Parts: sequence; C-alpha cells; structure tokens
Amino acid sequence: MSAPSTLRVVVDRDLCEGNARCVKVAPTVFRVDDEDRLEILLEAPPPELRDAVEQAIAVCPRQALRLADAT
Repeated sequence: MSAPSTLRVVVDRDLCEGNARCVKVAPTVFRVDDEDRLEILLEAPPPELRDAVEQAIAVCPRQALRLADAT
C-alpha cells in the first residue's frame, strides 16, 4: 500500500499582490505581512485543511497560488 501523496502550497511571487483573500479563507495557512507580502504558514497543510486551501486558491484574483506534489 502506498502512502498518500503530500501536497504543498506554492505561491508565484511575481503574480501575488498581497490581496489577502486567501488569508480570509484559510488564516491558519496564509498570512500577509506588514509589507503586503504573502507568507505561507503551513507549506504542507494537513488533509483537514485541504478544502480551505483549495478555496483560497480559487479566490486568488491573480491566480498566484497552486498545490504541487511535495516529492
């Protein structure tokens, strides 16, 4: 039996404008610092946060977020 794949959150810093919409949806995963730069607090969020992370990715106006395989 294979282990479940681990996903990590990736941000494209060239696209991200620090709008903080992702923070409103998943505040335990994302934070915007005092200089409007996105910080990923949980790069590999646990499965129970997957829905919130996917919603945060969907609401990003610049499509700067994505999930990628951690391998």
